[in-house]
Amino acid sequence: MHWANQFDVCCFLDSNDYVDAYSEYDFLLAVGCKAELKSEIGNAFEKLKTFFEENQQWLFGFFGYDLKNEIEDLKSENPDHLNFPDLYFFVPEYLLVCKDGVAEILIGDKSVLNEINAFIVIEEAAHRINIKSKISKTEYLNKINALKEHIIRGDIYEINFCQEFFAEHAEIAPVQTYEALNNLSPTPFSGYFKLYNQYILSATPERFLCKRGNHLISQPIKGTAKRSSDKAKDEIIKATLKNSIKEQAENVMIVDLVRHDLTKSAVKGSVKVDELFGIYTFPQVHQMISTVSCELNPEVHFIDAIKNTFPMGSMTGAPKVKAMKLIEEYEDTKRGIYSGSFGCINPSGDFDFNVIIRSILYNSENKYLSFQVGGAITYQSEAEAEYEECLLKASAILQVLG
Repeated sequence: MHWANQFDVCCFLDSNDYVDAYSEYDFLLAVGCKAELKSEIGNAFEKLKTFFEENQQWLFGFFGYDLKNEIEDLKSENPDHLNFPDLYFFVPEYLLVCKDGVAEILIGDKSVLNEINAFIVIEEAAHRINIKSKISKTEYLNKINALKEHIIRGDIYEINFCQEFFAEHAEIAPVQTYEALNNLSPTPFSGYFKLYNQYILSATPERFLCKRGNHLISQPIKGTAKRSSDKAKDEIIKATLKNSIKEQAENVMIVDLVRHDLTKSAVKGSVKVDELFGIYTFPQVHQMISTVSCELNPEVHFIDAIKNTFPMGSMTGAPKVKAMKLIEEYEDTKRGIYSGSFGCINPSGDFDFNVIIRSILYNSENKYLSFQVGGAITYQSEAEAEYEECLLKASAILQVLG
């Protein structure tokens, strides 16, 4: 990782030994930039199709949440201090992959392995980070109760509402900070993305969408419970989450939304729920994760399959468009890259993309650091409990930033 940081553009995707994660590799490290696509909202997905066809090579990149405005008649007018592009992809100069503990150079000179082994840089430690919340706890509670009124009126039946925590004049060592986060909270879709002066340091546990052959897989997360250091109590917490009617209701609403989104790209009758309410354990939390899949219609371009499901239902709510309109109205920060997605596409058009949550976002040029946390709000939600869940989801990041 320290070797990779000498390049202006870098993407590291780490499965952290979880089975069947990114492109079936333990990790992928893409550095340097032979060709790049940077696009704002307009026809970004079409540009990505062209970029893939022109290169027919491994691509690494991200989709910002506000691409929703290209897909639907929506807008994003909240303040943004990170200024990531809406879409960015690059063809790497070097691609190092590791599978079953064996490293291999897929792109670039094989001798680079010796360079990597010899290249050690000690980054400066982070200065003290003064984290502030964009809205007060009282404001948060009031907004949750206002959103519940929309649910009572029938405008929506679930919405993902998020709040921002931020620091100005922040100085961090991005690689060192990511390594600390990844060590504290190893997750199957963890990753580090450097785009010149902009960084994503992610400990996300969630897959947005994956394509293997003609098979599409989405794994939305809805349902979170704090772990206990007491093994017996931890098992009780896990069982309680699995049997929670509230968490199941949240989860199944999003599963239905994902099924609906996948039908736009699927062979008729092929959409299925492979696993409903699966409970998965991570260092800080237990999560309820469902798996939905389909066979990709051969007449649908794989980029359109991404577009047809974006943004992911777990970060919007249902009905999707109305939920996104209310997100814009009630949230105080433009989401930008947060609740977007980053990952990779291989030369045959298979891909794997995460959901950008549990992530530190950093602009080293203006020294602005940000992370957002949120959760699903339903009729059964209690505002105070939702606030506590936000703090739980932020706990690993807060610990890393001191």
